[in-house]
Amino acid sequence: MKTSIIILLFFAVGLLAGRLELLPEAFEEKDLSRFALFALMLLVGVSVGANQNIFSLLKQQGTKLLWVPLATIVGTFAGALLVHPLTNHALLGETLAVGAGFGYYSLSSIIISEMYSEVLGVTALLANITREVITLLLAPLMVIWLGKLSPIASGGATSMDTTLPIIVQSAGKDFAIMAVFHGIVLTVLVPVMVSFILSFL
Repeated sequence: MKTSIIILLFFAVGLLAGRLELLPEAFEEKDLSRFALFALMLLVGVSVGANQNIFSLLKQQGTKLLWVPLATIVGTFAGALLVHPLTNHALLGETLAVGAGFGYYSLSSIIISEMYSEVLGVTALLANITREVITLLLAPLMVIWLGKLSPIASGGATSMDTTLPIIVQSAGKDFAIMAVFHGIVLTVLVPVMVSFILSFL
């Protein structure tokens, strides 16, 4: 949870600085979030490319590994459809775009803010941080009630990094490789799926 708290603190400081106009005008004139998006995409590529085990993992497990991220995608969008009627006048596509963040709050919120709306971007940030926090807090109970794959699905893209320790602790070391692969697949898909959904709005 430490990382999530740090992210929220930076977000709060940014809100306060913008609200109180503490930053130079150059910060408002230049589209800095676009450069942040480019940097994030570069780092995602580096993290995926640096994983030397990914190809050997694919050979060992075959197509079985693909079922877990696929189930997560289907489950996430099904959940978004169920929650949508509770939102205030939000378009269905907006709800699905937030869900397509799959827990990757930093990247999805920037893409949504850039392509569509800063308000929806903030919504994506908070919704996907909540997904990570729920996984961190409830992973042991998920394993008991829903099975050992449930915290992996709940963690979404974060199953390869921030929620990985609690997943391994709750589900066992045998699920570590699956969690990493699951997180990598969803991390790669986040910009693709979010952008695709937003292109229809």
